[in-house]
Order: sequence, then C-alpha cells, then structure tokens
Amino acid sequence: MIESLNTASGKSGLPPGSLVHVGSVQADETRISLLDYNQDALNEREIDSVSELMAHRGSGTVTWVIVEGLANVGVVEEIGDLLGIHKLVLEDILNTNQRPKFEEYENCLFIVLKALMPQEGRFAVVYEQVSLLVLEDLVLVFKEKQDELLHAVQQRLRTSKGRLRKLGPDFLTYSILDSIIDRNFILIDELDAAITGLEDELLMSEPTRDTLHSIQKLRREIVHIRRYISPLRELVGEMLRSESRLIDEKTHIYLRDVFDHIIRIMESIEIHRDILAGLMEIYVSSVSNRMNEVMKVLTAFASIFIPLTFLTGIYGMNFEYMPELGWKWAYPALWVVFALIPVLLLLYFKRKNWL
Repeated sequence: MIESLNTASGKSGLPPGSLVHVGSVQADETRISLLDYNQDALNEREIDSVSELMAHRGSGTVTWVIVEGLANVGVVEEIGDLLGIHKLVLEDILNTNQRPKFEEYENCLFIVLKALMPQEGRFAVVYEQVSLLVLEDLVLVFKEKQDELLHAVQQRLRTSKGRLRKLGPDFLTYSILDSIIDRNFILIDELDAAITGLEDELLMSEPTRDTLHSIQKLRREIVHIRRYISPLRELVGEMLRSESRLIDEKTHIYLRDVFDHIIRIMESIEIHRDILAGLMEIYVSSVSNRMNEVMKVLTAFASIFIPLTFLTGIYGMNFEYMPELGWKWAYPALWVVFALIPVLLLLYFKRKNWL
C-alpha cells in the first residue's frame, strides 16, 4: 500500500477517499498532544493511543487534540474511524497541498489553511498546512511539523482562566485561526524590510544582476503568499455565514476581527506587489540608461573617427595627379588636421552635454 507521495499526480487512478500522504515528510514520527480543560481545570498530556481521547468525550470539558506529523497514515485513519469522520475529509488532511477552505459536515466542521513563517537570515517563506476538525466538545488540529506554531494559544490555556477557558470549541477554533493568521503580520514586516533594502540598492548604487534575481525571487514569493492568504477571506466569510450549531453567534464578532486582519494583510501584500513592479521598472530603466551612456560614448568615438577615416580613404587612393602629395608640408599638415578634428569634436560634444 502506498502511504506517501511527493505530488498529488501520483494519486491518479486511486479511488476517492484513498488515504495517502501527499507532500514532503516533515516529521518521521507522529506525536499526539491532548489538552482537556474547563473554567476551573486543565489537563495536558501526550497520549500514545488514539482511543485515549475518547475518555474525555461527554465530560463537560473542551478537548483539544494536536496531531503533529502526518506521515503515519494509520493514525489519521484510526482517528477518522473513531469519530466517524468522512474519508474525503481524511484524504484532504493528508494532502498537504490543499487550498485553504471551510466545509460543513453533519457532525463536524473542517478547516484547512496554511501557516506562513519567515525563514531566519534571508527572506524566504516556510509553509505548513494546518487542518482543523471541530466537533461538539472536541477540536482536532493536524499539523505537518513538530514545532511551536500554536505555543501562544497553549500558553494562554495554561495561564489564563479567562474567556478562552470559559467558552467552547468554536472560540478555541477562533483563537487558533487568529494566532496563525496574525503571524502573517511578522511576514509582512520581513517583506517590507527586504523591499526597503532593494530600494536602497537600486537608488543609491548601480544595480547588478543579483539585484534582478532578488526582485524576481520576492515577486515569486508574493505569488505564493497570495495563493494561500487570498482564500482566507472566503474561508472566514463562509464561517460567518454558516448556520452550524457548532459556531455560536457570540463568536461571530471575533471572526469578523480575523476577517479584518485578513483584509489588512491582503492590502499590504498588494501594495508590496505594486512596489516590486515599480522596482522592476526602475531596474529596467537603470540598465537602459547605462546602456544609453555606453552607446553615447561609442557613438562619440565613431563620430571622431568617421572624418579621419574619410581623409585616410581619400589620400589612400592611387590617383596619379593629387596636388597635395607634391607639397612639402602636406604630411605635417594632414597630422595637424587629424589632431584638430578629435579636439574640436570633443569640445563640441562637451558643449552640447553629450559627454
């Protein structure tokens, strides 16, 4: 049985609902963490068996299960069988090239989005798919990596007895979405710093081929960023329009706040895309101006040698009667003319500001 593929094209011919991991393997082992809480208490631990999460169902608490590492298809399949999750949902969880989306099912809500994180040292974006299953008293999060992406939300649960501990799984879902989406503001700041550096390089010094490569790289990154952030507007919009009993009306005001954040992020991305387009035009203009300067110098030298070549051509002809050839001072006079022509032309070019 195939358990992991690099691209979705490898699934061609397989029936719908075939559980195959698609994408690069980010974690060899699957780790399952459980946080079970209410207003008064929090129970946090790692579990070895999927069946352990059922012990907390129906106890009046909210259970948050984090599954990190998707290469073990059996774990995802076991969770799906235990909770009655549709095979198509499990298939989408295992396909890490999914477009962000929101889907409603009879017993759960399904959310997929990408977490975007800037790479340290240079501007590059690291992508991680995050899938959420929201049930009556349970939220499951499926992540590709074992990292600290949701550490801030976990820390709020550990230290706070406020709104997050009082409200249900829909508010926990909002908190997770808000934490992931707000990370994009860090990404925007990094992008702004990278573009500012390129602007300084273009305006303060001569652009090089490396400058062009940097501009093209940033433009390509922005295309990928837009691909994963743009659908978030539709995702949160569908959550706001949903009539599912799993999303309380009181949570809508918080989801609208997330929607506003997405709009701000998208506007910033569009602005930076326009700036990069302008930088590309500046680069092309700068290269063109530099080429014009080179051509101007070459044209000036050609203009100087044209009359010299003309004179050389005349006196190089084999005519028998050329009066100047018999003159005693003809040769020195010709050299004087040869010297004067470049000097006069250079003075003329300088006066016209052509050089």
